[in-house]
Amino acid sequence: MTQPMTAPAPAAQTADGRPLSIAHGPALPEGGGSGVLARYTEWVRRTPQAPAVADGPHLWTYEQIDLAADEVVAALRDRVRPGDLVGVCLDRSAALVVTAVALARLGAVYLPLGPRPGERRTAAVTEDLNVVCLIGDPDVLPSRHRSAELRDLVLPGAGANAADRVVAAFAAPAGAARTAPPETFYAVLTSGSTGRPKAVAVGEAALGTLLDWYRATTGLAPGDRQSLLIGVAFDPHLMELWAGLTSGATLIPAPDDVRWDPVVLADWWRAAGVTVGVAATPMAEPLLERPWPADLKLRHLVVGGDRMRRRPGAEVTATVHNAYGPAEATVVSTVHSMPAGDGAVDVESAPPIGLPLPGVTVLVTDADGRPVPHGAEGELRIGGSGLALGYLDPELTARRFTAVPEDLTLPGVERLYRTGDRVRMLDDGQLEFLGRLDDQVKISGVRIEPAEVEAAFEQDPAVLSAVVTAPRTADGRTRLVAYVRPAAGAAPTAESLLPALRAWLPEQAVPSDVRLVDAFPLDANGKVDRAELTRQAAASAGAQPDAVAAAPDPDATPGERLLLDAVRDLLARPGISLAENFTEAGGTSIVAARLLTAIEKESGVRLRAPELLRQPDLRAVARLIDERRARTQAAGA
Repeated sequence: MTQPMTAPAPAAQTADGRPLSIAHGPALPEGGGSGVLARYTEWVRRTPQAPAVADGPHLWTYEQIDLAADEVVAALRDRVRPGDLVGVCLDRSAALVVTAVALARLGAVYLPLGPRPGERRTAAVTEDLNVVCLIGDPDVLPSRHRSAELRDLVLPGAGANAADRVVAAFAAPAGAARTAPPETFYAVLTSGSTGRPKAVAVGEAALGTLLDWYRATTGLAPGDRQSLLIGVAFDPHLMELWAGLTSGATLIPAPDDVRWDPVVLADWWRAAGVTVGVAATPMAEPLLERPWPADLKLRHLVVGGDRMRRRPGAEVTATVHNAYGPAEATVVSTVHSMPAGDGAVDVESAPPIGLPLPGVTVLVTDADGRPVPHGAEGELRIGGSGLALGYLDPELTARRFTAVPEDLTLPGVERLYRTGDRVRMLDDGQLEFLGRLDDQVKISGVRIEPAEVEAAFEQDPAVLSAVVTAPRTADGRTRLVAYVRPAAGAAPTAESLLPALRAWLPEQAVPSDVRLVDAFPLDANGKVDRAELTRQAAASAGAQPDAVAAAPDPDATPGERLLLDAVRDLLARPGISLAENFTEAGGTSIVAARLLTAIEKESGVRLRAPELLRQPDLRAVARLIDERRARTQAAGA
């Protein structure tokens, strides 16, 4: 079953009769739907013995999840009030599902931080926000919380990502911390230009409308198996989790190594019997570039978080939905659905980001906020039922959530969110994504402010200042390059700076290349010439001081040559050597997935993500490639 999508209303036109770039999604049903928690509770009542979570051999019914949530509610009720922010530092697991249900039942605000958010980043969040408690393994919590009051929580302890011990850690807020606005159901963090993350507050009604669309589009129902794959700190995780619980379906938490490797992901889909899934675009696209895995039960795959550069081929047996939406508009605002087996399309062409969801209105505007004609580029603004309540910072909310211009008629729309994304509306109303209008970039589906990365570098006393650019590689991927000016008397190296940086930033925000400089180039106005730095980074193959080290070694083994070529290309670092560690050199989970695919394509050797990540350096990885290839050749002789 697919949710019908409508073209934009034809009323608004320019003076010469051209339609304006305004589109409205289908109208919402009168009276709205049931609340998110109420829909879940109805499935507990109707099908208490149905499986709610299946994690490998471990299974929990709806009744068991509900009873476990009752215990958490009882443990927290005297300290956690409706509207309180609760930071959740758990991974995808039955324990996470129980915690989400318990906080919804308490009326608390679920703030997902991820299982390993970094002590400094978590400490910064709990200084800025009035987080009443953190829930997680005490070993990952900031020292201020480890030394505070700890309450052990009785949560499911089995599963691939389960923690050995989970506590609720209560520490007094630091200073005048911000609280969530009334009616907030959950809050998520996005990158902030001040170096501190921003928190977005979303209401239950907005999430409920999104879930109604998701169920109608995918047909998610009892008997289905919904993946729980997205990183917990990112807002699509809320769509996955509550979509399963409000449909009577079974949630299937993904082991961590699944998120590093597209082939392992496909194998897991098959073994776990996943029928409906969500995946970040950089993880899904490699699967679309190779023969589609056989025997998958996957019917629908919702893909988002980054620009999709190709369409699924005719052999793909799942309907793929290219979804777009910022956290400020509740995960998904527009979608373009590509049915399974559609061989009439050019698979190498980029799909649009589609038409608005029910209750959503989208506009393409000029710099003054006026709608532009079809075909003209402009900023995407979003209105309607999907908008978040705002940021926890009222001043920031006032800047990004604006009133509808008085002379513009938009039924049901009171506010518009400025996305900062550059788009074009085509004649059929479909939106085409063109990029960002500001400095913000997306790396592996995560929105990143270069200024936040710069601020993290400058926390180090060895750093005087930092500038971060985001050049694109030849195949269109964005990477982060940092230029660092050392403090007087300091002699930092890239290797010495990156470990501390990871304590401040999510994995995707750690630059793949760090360059030490004496000064930054300046433009005519005396400001740092970022455009020149970006140009230098894009042309760095012949300009980096260590490019000489990239000369082929005549004594290198086939595995060493293959691996160095692939890593240098993926990280855009021509001088990287075999002595360097993959992660410390800037390798992320998405880069690892691409590297594993490249190794298999060129050598026929299939390495697993843990094998790549646990090696001390690239030379050890190359040795594995050579050894596996030699065994394969010997077996075939």
